[in-house]
Amino acid sequence: MTDLGLMTFFLGMEIKQNEHEVFICQKKYAKEILKKFKLKECKEMRIPMNSKEKLCKEDGTENIDQAYFRSLIGCLMFLTATRPDILNAISILSRFMHCASEWHLKAAKRVLRYVKGTSDFGIKYTKSKEFKLVGFSDSDWGGSIDDMKSTSGYCFTLDSGVFSWSSKKQEIVAQSTAEAEFITATAAVNQALWLRKILIDLNLE
Repeated sequence: MTDLGLMTFFLGMEIKQNEHEVFICQKKYAKEILKKFKLKECKEMRIPMNSKEKLCKEDGTENIDQAYFRSLIGCLMFLTATRPDILNAISILSRFMHCASEWHLKAAKRVLRYVKGTSDFGIKYTKSKEFKLVGFSDSDWGGSIDDMKSTSGYCFTLDSGVFSWSSKKQEIVAQSTAEAEFITATAAVNQALWLRKILIDLNLE
């Protein structure tokens, strides 16, 4: 066994450590994606997805190379390991990997243009005297035009950076915003209970 000192790079993730904080990001990988899809010199975007645009299977535009689109979404999925800010956009785009159109590709490239301007974004974990588990949950209502299902989202922090997050389409059609929120809250509570059990095992009850 060899001691290589503090970890600085692992599975595409860059780790910067000091006495008081740890910062993880995928800056190098983000630049590789931009180069691969020929968007290295593209114009930057301030947000990953336009909330007013609703994507659907039949949008009237021509279909594109499905393998190319799947490759693009797959690369972006790996980037979500340190980028929860793009998770919802990737979650929505991944629903169209079998029927991708020019409109879907345009939305995916918008995410890439957002990544270009935020390639040095990541998650910072700072030193803390006490650990407090805090969770947030939210949902839309009938966000998917194709089947009217809602999307659930939650994230958890331990006093500093986010360490657990999810964005997922609900399995049933919610009849109201209250029901959609309740389904999301239930998923978040299940995750919270599981995280609390792990913390107890680490003597952090």
